[in-house]
Amino acid sequence: MTSKYMALPEGMSENTFDAAIAKFKATLGEDNVMIQEDLVRPYSKIMMAVPTEEHVPSAVVTATTVEQVQQVVKICNEFKVPVWTISTGRNFGYGSAAPVQRGQIILDLRKMNKILHIDPELCTALVEPGVTYQQLYDYLQDNNIPLMLSFSAPSAIAGPLGNTMDRGVGYTPYGEHFMMQCGMEVVMANGDVLRTGMGGVKGENSWQVFKWGYGPTLDGMFTQSNYGICTKMGFWLMPKPPVFKPFEIQFDEDSDINEIVEFIRPLRIAQIIPNSVVIAGLLWEASTCNTRRSDYTTEPGATPEAILKQIQKDKHLGAWNVYAALYGTQEQVDVNWKIVTDALKKLGKGRLITQEEAGDTQPFKYRAQLMSSVPNLQEFGLYNWRGGGGSMWFAPVSQARGSECDKQKTLAKDILNKYGFDYVGEFIVGWRDMHHVIDVLYDRSNEEETKRANACFNELLDVFEEHGYAVYRVNTAFQERVAQSYGPVKREVERKIKRALDPNGILAPGKCGIDI
Repeated sequence: MTSKYMALPEGMSENTFDAAIAKFKATLGEDNVMIQEDLVRPYSKIMMAVPTEEHVPSAVVTATTVEQVQQVVKICNEFKVPVWTISTGRNFGYGSAAPVQRGQIILDLRKMNKILHIDPELCTALVEPGVTYQQLYDYLQDNNIPLMLSFSAPSAIAGPLGNTMDRGVGYTPYGEHFMMQCGMEVVMANGDVLRTGMGGVKGENSWQVFKWGYGPTLDGMFTQSNYGICTKMGFWLMPKPPVFKPFEIQFDEDSDINEIVEFIRPLRIAQIIPNSVVIAGLLWEASTCNTRRSDYTTEPGATPEAILKQIQKDKHLGAWNVYAALYGTQEQVDVNWKIVTDALKKLGKGRLITQEEAGDTQPFKYRAQLMSSVPNLQEFGLYNWRGGGGSMWFAPVSQARGSECDKQKTLAKDILNKYGFDYVGEFIVGWRDMHHVIDVLYDRSNEEETKRANACFNELLDVFEEHGYAVYRVNTAFQERVAQSYGPVKREVERKIKRALDPNGILAPGKCGIDI
């Protein structure tokens, strides 16, 4: 007999799920409970190299209030229904909106989209999960509030709460997003509402200004986990400086990466360059300028070096393209600009490009927008390079040392080329770390290529782990595998916390490899 549902929660009968759906409808309203295939199917779209059916949800429910979220988890507990929560955006590169396990219901919080408070003097914000970066940016602009956001790329449809919960990074001096978070409201698995930091104090007014409160700091345990559902989050915003000076430095040779990092690191640690510096590879930048591989070759396999050099010439790009900015008063910017340019002269290579020289050319324009807190969608151009809708971001962390970055780049390129894929990557320089983000791009409509992409991603994980590297984020198909990289003790501690807080295992079982 054909089921009315695209999938059912594991081990659950249709009759039992019918009863759960009836309660969801009674609580949330008919329009906020979706079981029809045409409404559920968009939530099953994935970009990973695994069958779509492995990640098909059973239903989608939407909530508009914290009280409704509480009711949802109570119903889930009653019927033992697993629930996968999303906020806004679609988590491109890291799995999309689909649940980690087939048959989980999706709780979509995009309708909880209120900007609850902005303090222009203390430079704080309090928002709900459905608030997008574009919405928050527009609010600041419309109300002439001179504050800057930091966001990921592409940014306009993403949201600060969801990106911070997955410990994403941005491109301003406030680019470590979780570091700039201050205060969470979390619905626990039993329906209780927890406020972290100062939020639990009766009559408090310090929730968005002091992170720690008293006793153990709990905020971190709710990031990249399944211990609760975050319904509010506070942030620190950056005052808009009187002077913003973005710049780019292009380097012609792939082998320059070692010297680039050694040049950047002391400037970054000393806060001469205060924002997260991006060192973007050729194909990352070329694809964001709407370059397609098919413009140059239709031959299978990795793109030959001669063609890469031709793209570099045609698009006026470097093998590596470094983006950074200076912020402050004119006097501060002038002093730091001299330090940067003197260091570059000492390095003896690299073409310096200012905003005045670049004008509205891409990719400089969208990079400058990211560094100045203007959201855009330009980086979606990545998916045009090869086409076919396949994308998996491989994101190992390393020390900010040139030798480490050179080693990671070589390892990644060799493995990608072995499977017939191109190295499309960038390094993001934190204070002392490097986030190495590699987009494994492939054609999901090609079954053979999809299998190769899966094997490639597995080998990237295995080989990098052998060399002492692990990723800081990963798509849902590989979360269990990555959790193993961090050792059995950490996993057992996570399971104990899960069993204590969520004994029925209803909240996103399997997320980040955590289950009861």
